[in-house]
Formats: sequence, C-alpha cells, structure tokens
Amino acid sequence: MPALFESLSFRRGPAMKNRFMLAPLTNQQSHADGVLSDDEFRWLTMRAEGGFGLTMTCAASVQDGGQGFPGQLGAHDDRHIPGLARLASALRAQETHAVLQLHHAGMRSPAALIGRQPLCPSANAETNARAMTLAEIEQTRDDFIAAARRCEHAGFDGVQLHGAHGYLLCQFLSPEINRRDDQYGGSLENRSRLLFEIIDGVRASCGPNFSLGVRLSPERFGLKLEEIATVAQRLMREDNIEYLDMSLWDVFKEPEDAALKGRSLLSFFTELDRGNVRLGAAGKVMTGDGCKRAMDGGLDFVVIGRAAILHHDFPKRVAADPDFKPASLPASVEYLHREGLGDAFVNYMRTWKGFVADAA
Repeated sequence: MPALFESLSFRRGPAMKNRFMLAPLTNQQSHADGVLSDDEFRWLTMRAEGGFGLTMTCAASVQDGGQGFPGQLGAHDDRHIPGLARLASALRAQETHAVLQLHHAGMRSPAALIGRQPLCPSANAETNARAMTLAEIEQTRDDFIAAARRCEHAGFDGVQLHGAHGYLLCQFLSPEINRRDDQYGGSLENRSRLLFEIIDGVRASCGPNFSLGVRLSPERFGLKLEEIATVAQRLMREDNIEYLDMSLWDVFKEPEDAALKGRSLLSFFTELDRGNVRLGAAGKVMTGDGCKRAMDGGLDFVVIGRAAILHHDFPKRVAADPDFKPASLPASVEYLHREGLGDAFVNYMRTWKGFVADAA
C-alpha cells in the first residue's frame, strides 16, 4: 500500500510523513480548568511515537461556557499555554504534524458543567439552550481566532475547527437547529457565515505557515447532505484551509437520505474540485484493508479513531502487515492502560457499548 506511506504536503505547515491522521478523540483526561494533564500528554505523545503523520488533540474549548464534557482540554485562557507548549514540543519531536482541535459545544454544553444556560443559534427547548445575541456570536468568532493564536504561540503546527457532530458550528449550519432571521440564519450562506468568518480571522491573525483544517458532518443534526457538499466545495475553492476532515460514521456507507442512495456517501465529497485542499474521512476505518479501500475511494488521508485507541502504533502495524486487524473487543482495563489510556479515559470508554471488559 505505497500511497498510505507516501508523504502529503500542505500549502501551509509541514507535510504529513504518511497518510494516517489521528482522529480528535474525546478522552476527558485533562484537569477541570482545562490545563493539560500528564495522562492526556501520554495518550497523545504515544500516538505520535506510534507513527501518525498528523496527531490531533481532542476537542479543546474556546470559551469556558462552551465546554462539552468534563476533563476537556482548554485553549481559551493563557493559563493553558504552558501545557499546550509542552505537548506541541513533544509531538513535533516525533515529526508529526501537531494540531489542536478548536471547539464550542453550543447547546450540547451541560448546564451543570458550565454553570449557566447553554448557548445555541436559536432557542432550543430540548436542551434548554437560549439564542445567542449578535454580540455573543461576534465574541465567539473572536474567541475561536484568539484560541488559534494561542495555539500558534504554544508551538502547534496548526488547528482544526470542529464543525461536526452537532456542536456549535454544526448547529449554525443546520437549518433545523438554526432558525435565526439575521445575517447568521436563513440561507446557507448566512448559516455558514460564522465558519467562514473564523477561517478568515485565523488566516489574518496567524502566520503564513500555520495550517488550518475543518471537520464537518454531512448527516444527522438536521443537516442536509447536498448543503454540506456545497460548503465543502466553497472551502476548497476559497483555498484558505489545508484539509477537510469528513466525519462520516462509516466511510463505506450510502447516504441516509433515500433520494440520494445508490452511491457512496464519500463520493459526494471526492467528486468535488478540491484544488490545493486535502480530503480525508473518518468512520469505521479499522483495518489495513479498510485503509486501502478508503484511499482507493479517492481520499488523500485516512482518519483513525477506534483503532488508534486500541493500538497507539496503528500506522506502524499496518506498515508491517497490510492485512492488520485490531485487537478484539472488549478490551481489558490493563490492556487499555498499556495503550496509554488513563483511568478517566477508560471510564469514558465504558460508555461505548462492548468496548471495555467487565472486571472479573
């Protein structure tokens, strides 16, 4: 599988030494104030040592009121910089492209965690979120940009904007969730305005060699597949990002929309004119053969999640055995500890049905 082990260049930032990107995986291991913990440091540096061409952190908060889960890494305060600098330095020492993912949970911020009512583009009864004011949208935009500058100062090669999985940027894109009637609601251009304003702000505020990626979901959360493909094409055409990371849940599936079945979900994005923008995808890419099939489907890189939890050195294992398959589940606590998961991460993985073996 030579393509998987060829380098991949970007317009900005260092090349990936291979086509394996570590997915941004929630792990709940940082301190309550968002400061990096030793457990999270170990988890990420082990993946860099294991051969990933790009190593990405979990979603890191850009506002204290935008946290999505306990133990979330923070990038919203200067007190986070020393820990981020320690992590960035250790990652780059392994010749991996070091990236921090920037995130705001919006209506998915638990009120008990953030100590206030969560925010959303529009009022949401299910989550008891309130509609953001125009000033709050502008402040959130500025906070994403400030967090990117903080990451650049800490030594990261770049950042990724989390626009997937029903979090805030995804909520703005969703016509079902976003019912605003101002410049941030209504048309797709308006609903995507915040995302593109953040991109423009990062490009204007960070250096010319600082990489920028975007993660999108094309389905669920009230999203429309063809609209997300339109956003993806604009991202590629405007050429202000280095890569697009599509979270598909299953790279090999067909669309959920019955009217769009008969072709792969992935093809809606691989057929786009990507110009200089690199395209990757996540979703059930678990084996050496799965990596090859995903690349054969037209991707520039593969995004590895679950298999990277089970094997910190997944890229090296695939290099040694193109037919490599990950360890079977459920995994023992002892095994997961050996693979660099701290107790908090193991407890979180217990929420994934059948992932962690019950104690004897």
